[in-house]
Amino acid sequence: MGERKVLNKYYPPDFDPAKLPRARKPKNQQMKIRMMLPMSIQCNTCGVYIYKGTKFNSRKEDVVGETYLGIQIFRFYFKCTRCSSELAIKTDPQNSDYVVESGASRNYEPWRAKDEESDTAKRKRDSEELGDAMKALENRTLDSKREMDILAALDEMKSMKSRHATVSLDDMLAALQNTSADEEKRLEEEDEILIKSIFSKPKEIIKRISDDEDSDDEEEYLFKKRKISESSPSNPTDVLTTASVNDGPINKDAKPKINAPLIIIKAVKKPVASGSHNPAGPKEAKPEEQKKPDDTSSGLQSLFQSYDSDDDDD
Repeated sequence: MGERKVLNKYYPPDFDPAKLPRARKPKNQQMKIRMMLPMSIQCNTCGVYIYKGTKFNSRKEDVVGETYLGIQIFRFYFKCTRCSSELAIKTDPQNSDYVVESGASRNYEPWRAKDEESDTAKRKRDSEELGDAMKALENRTLDSKREMDILAALDEMKSMKSRHATVSLDDMLAALQNTSADEEKRLEEEDEILIKSIFSKPKEIIKRISDDEDSDDEEEYLFKKRKISESSPSNPTDVLTTASVNDGPINKDAKPKINAPLIIIKAVKKPVASGSHNPAGPKEAKPEEQKKPDDTSSGLQSLFQSYDSDDDDD
């Protein structure tokens, strides 16, 4: 057991390393290594996604006959995590990347598309400039113009930064506070103007009539209406009945007395001329003035008065 823990082994004096037999290794010998997947891929057999950073026990070998500027290209074999189908990738030193060789397909990566486009544009430009000097001059002119625009933008940014550097933090806070105070003051003034415009309008004063006045007016109106209805009889003959009742007991011989307004009738005789003779005799003079009664009752009263005067003459 002790001989396995020593650091140095014994070499006899007649030891010749050249006489040791050399093991011949094949040129395409595979080596077992543990690696992490450098990209996200999808298995073509089962469709499972294998993400970047997944660890595998893989086999590494040299790609025979493929180099890039003297750099050897390597191939790696590993198995799918679900269906155990063999997948293969190899290195791409030209693009500093890996290429899926068989058994899987690489997932889409947008940054790779941009890089490929830029590389394609660069190769196209180089191919155009290869046999055309004027095209190369135009490209250089465009490049110089683009650089000048970039420098101008940088100078503007520097000048803006220098102007902002002169402003202190306290000044910025004070300006911000003043702005907020002015804004609050303006809002308050607008509110005051709005309130004044609403509440300063002249109000229409409407006088309210009390219930007592309404009742007094109604009573007065009813009293006047009742008085008028009592004073004017509904029928013309009601005057006779009211007069007989007021005079007392009915006397058959006595004539009914009617309180009627007196009408004065005057007869005026015209002088007769001496030469003229009127056989018919003197004519009765027409009444000078005659009052017209206002209603039917006064007309009946005048009729009865004339009837009494005719009886007295008889």
